[in-house]
Amino acid sequence: MPWTDKPSGGPNNPGPWGRPNGNNGGGNNGGGGGGGNGPRRGPTSPDLEELLRSGRERFGRGRGGGAGGGGGVTAPSGPVFGLVIAGIIALWLFSGIYQVKPGERGVVTTFGNFTGLTGPGLNWHVPWPIQNAEKVDVVADREVRIGGNSSRVSMLTSDLNIVDVNMTVNYEVKPDETWDGGDETLPNAAKYLFNIEEPSVTVRAAAEAALREVVGANEFEPIVSRGRALVNQRTAEILQNTLDSYDSGVNIIRVNFGTASPPERVVPAQRDVIDANSQAERQVNVAQGIANRQIPVAQGEARQIVLDAEAYAARVVAEANGDAARFNAIYDEYAKAPEVTRQRMYLETMERVLGDMNKVVIDDDAGGTLPYLNLNELAREAQQNRPRRTSGSSQPQQRQPGGQE
Repeated sequence: MPWTDKPSGGPNNPGPWGRPNGNNGGGNNGGGGGGGNGPRRGPTSPDLEELLRSGRERFGRGRGGGAGGGGGVTAPSGPVFGLVIAGIIALWLFSGIYQVKPGERGVVTTFGNFTGLTGPGLNWHVPWPIQNAEKVDVVADREVRIGGNSSRVSMLTSDLNIVDVNMTVNYEVKPDETWDGGDETLPNAAKYLFNIEEPSVTVRAAAEAALREVVGANEFEPIVSRGRALVNQRTAEILQNTLDSYDSGVNIIRVNFGTASPPERVVPAQRDVIDANSQAERQVNVAQGIANRQIPVAQGEARQIVLDAEAYAARVVAEANGDAARFNAIYDEYAKAPEVTRQRMYLETMERVLGDMNKVVIDDDAGGTLPYLNLNELAREAQQNRPRRTSGSSQPQQRQPGGQE
């Protein structure tokens, strides 16, 4: 193999390695003491063609061919090929081993269909592309946030007020106590993987919808003050029902309704409304205090009036009963002596009608004499004699027709 146009062996041809040719005892390094048969000094370079030739020979012997066996690559022998295939299969089977940590579940699918659930520890499945195993953390406490310090969510209340709210929702994968390994239903870990594409996005959207429903059903004042517990409870119920309708395998742990406040641009007006409501509530409390003092008094007076009316009614009824009994007694006497009874009733009636006037009774049957009965004097005498319990009869005085006794 020529490296220059000059013939080899000359003193000016250093060879392919920059050293003197091997056929010359001298060369670039100086004379060797007497021509081409003298001793060599320093290492000599092998011929490149010899190196390539020896490499081909060694490679051919390694493949089983002789030194003169010719070129071309021959196929491996039977035992070697079997070992290679067995190693590949072993590696493929070994790739199906996977580790499931405590608190995780392995969801095994065969050609994309759910076929099993594995627990913590070392597990094995038929490697890809036949089976696949995905691990799901079933005890992790996951959290999504609605609104925040930098971005708050504005919602409309039932009394048409705008309120900015924020809320955090903590959720987990439902435990599988009720899953019996049947084919009709999926375990919750598989539902979490297959039924919702992005669990955190789904939970956040459902939570925001539930919160809007609760806020829209309540007034502004309870939401920003004393109604947080009710909002938490009602939102959690609606959110859980929504996720169950998706068959998502998600369990809501807790809902924490954060601060709620009006937007900054309406804060002054909202403060005026709050002050007005406070004043109104204060006036209501004052009026309620007055009512608490006056109502018992009025109730006592009403009770007294009722008692007086009942007493009056009882008295009137008793008097009526007495008058009726007296009338019955008079009627009995009248039946016995009608004329005398009529006369007595007439005199009693006239006595009541005339009152304090001087009364004179004249008997038409007295004949020539004029009987005179001074009722007023008799009444005065009766009053004077009553304490002494004396009884007497007064004789009618006889008056002459001329007016003299």
